[in-house]
Amino acid sequence: MTDQSLQRRLAAIVVVDVVGYSRLMEADEVVTLANVRELRSGVIEPAVMRHNGRIFKVMGDGFLIEFGSAVHAVAAALEMQRATSADSGDRGLLLRVGVNLGDVIGDGSDVLGDGVNVAVRLETQAAPGGICISANVHGEIVGKIGDRFFDGGERYLKNLTRPVHVWHWPDAPQSMLPLPECPSIAVLPFTNTSGDEADAPFVDGLTEDLIIDLSRTAGLFVIARNSVNGYKGKPVDVRLVAQELGVRYILEGSARRARGRVRIKAQLIDALGGQQLWADRFDRTVEDVFELQDEVNAKIVEALVGRLTIPKQRNRPKNMEAYDLCVRARRLTEESPQTEREAHMLLQRAVELEPSYAEALGLLAYNRWLAWTHFGEPEDPNRRMAVAFAQKAVDLDPNDAGGRYVLGTILAYERRWEESEAAFAKSLELDPNHADTWAAMSDMSVLDGRIADGLAQIEKALRLNPYPTCWYLCHLGQAQYAARDYEAAAATLRREDTYRTNSRKFLAAALAQLGHSEEARREADLFLIAHPHFTISHWLNSQPLRDASVRDHFVDGFRKAGLPEM
Repeated sequence: MTDQSLQRRLAAIVVVDVVGYSRLMEADEVVTLANVRELRSGVIEPAVMRHNGRIFKVMGDGFLIEFGSAVHAVAAALEMQRATSADSGDRGLLLRVGVNLGDVIGDGSDVLGDGVNVAVRLETQAAPGGICISANVHGEIVGKIGDRFFDGGERYLKNLTRPVHVWHWPDAPQSMLPLPECPSIAVLPFTNTSGDEADAPFVDGLTEDLIIDLSRTAGLFVIARNSVNGYKGKPVDVRLVAQELGVRYILEGSARRARGRVRIKAQLIDALGGQQLWADRFDRTVEDVFELQDEVNAKIVEALVGRLTIPKQRNRPKNMEAYDLCVRARRLTEESPQTEREAHMLLQRAVELEPSYAEALGLLAYNRWLAWTHFGEPEDPNRRMAVAFAQKAVDLDPNDAGGRYVLGTILAYERRWEESEAAFAKSLELDPNHADTWAAMSDMSVLDGRIADGLAQIEKALRLNPYPTCWYLCHLGQAQYAARDYEAAAATLRREDTYRTNSRKFLAAALAQLGHSEEARREADLFLIAHPHFTISHWLNSQPLRDASVRDHFVDGFRKAGLPEM
């Protein structure tokens, strides 16, 4: 027996979503709500009416719309995007739009079914200000819509078991990453199967150290650890993960620490073909865990490149408690003064337990550098400590790219330019996949006036680490500001994963240069809540500035935004 109120039909479904709605609401709820209402009444509803559509669901920042024709649906979507982009500078709103043609079920005024679900997933694939349509829609509009859509190929979309062929306007989004020419791999966070949450840092460390060691292998392209952390504890489709990260191979596995032993299961998957290339189990004592990591790494490399190219060994800790503390501290980057202080406590304890632990000393050096340059702690003795710890870390482990990168960063802030550049060069010699080094070099290049180099370096870093920590986006926004591309800088610095951090001062400057004075001052005030110590003079004195025009350009933006001089 069927429900007579449910009616099947073919329909074109349009899904419209406001980009960054949560961030906009946090900044100013009243203005955002007013802007969204104006967007609905002034742009979306007129476009829908002109093309014979019907809004059947509104979800705060999103609209679901039904059309009887794919041509009408795409024409309405294009009209919305053009109208929105024309005045986005005034309202700060951008849209993502997905369009699908498929079978749907009418349930009263609502519309349900696979045709709607696919449209919802297509919207997430659209770039801000862009449109993503299915192949069914594209087939209907060819020769009837003047705008050109670009072929994005087949994509596995979230929660859909079959691939969907997608087309983009005005062009494919940045998230569609081309495969590198060399073998490319991402290592997903290993599952902790010990049943004890206290073992989670240990298992995380196994994953991260496998990434570090694979990254040092010549001939491989390896995604940085920050970009895989978001998959931890989630069921994943390896094909979708490979697409999102732009790699061909995925390593996944599990680890268990119990009764003094470590057991690892791992498998290497070719996501392009879907087949398993290699799988194995390992069982060692905890004391032999780093030998186990080396063995797993060697087998992966052999499976991918057919030969073993073993890099020089890194310094390994002997104290497992110190190792756990260091792994926990890795995650606490320059997000806030609070996380910096927490990391400091963890690293101090790790070094107390094992004074010759090079990685812990390198992270402690970076932590003390952040303390005086970014978070308002005294320059003396933190500056001296940062230099001393960084140099000691490299002396203890000259084969670790991470230690060299930290030393290169700190020496730049000491104005020891040649030594800094040599440290960065050595880091990339040891590990050409070291995304943090590429990102840090971008910062130095921009402040040296080599803005094109800085943009190229941060783009390289983001390809290796497409879902990075906040400071990568800060450096990207800084480089875009230096290039006077204020719109791009503002869009970058508004992204959720960097918006509330140290990068907010550059957002305020970019908005000020765009003439959005009120919003610039509001962002400057919000930045000062978390960074009350900030002054333009301290920034000038602490940064490795070598180019007067770049220096003056940043100062001009800070002043226009209302940031304090002294």
